[in-house]
Amino acid sequence: MVIPATSTEYLHVPVTAPAGTDLTGSPVKIAVVAHGDNPAEDEWHTAEWADGAARLLIGPDGGALTLTPSNYRVWITFDPPGAENIVRRAGSLTIN
Repeated sequence: MVIPATSTEYLHVPVTAPAGTDLTGSPVKIAVVAHGDNPAEDEWHTAEWADGAARLLIGPDGGALTLTPSNYRVWITFDPPGAENIVRRAGSLTIN
């Protein structure tokens, strides 16, 4: 995905839940990082569920974070009912 640095919009991360699992009540966070390591605790931002995806508002006009032109890795973590606490690299994001 490519987003201009001047745009404020939702970054959507699609999530496929296991059959019979409702994720809408599960906490979800998204991290957008320029490095290759797992995100640090302070790099996670509280996201929300919308239409089967997690979403996070990004950008200079009220977003959870404002990104400068670069290539980023997008991560998601959520805690579904049960023993799992899932952390996944969800894709790449280019800000230009």
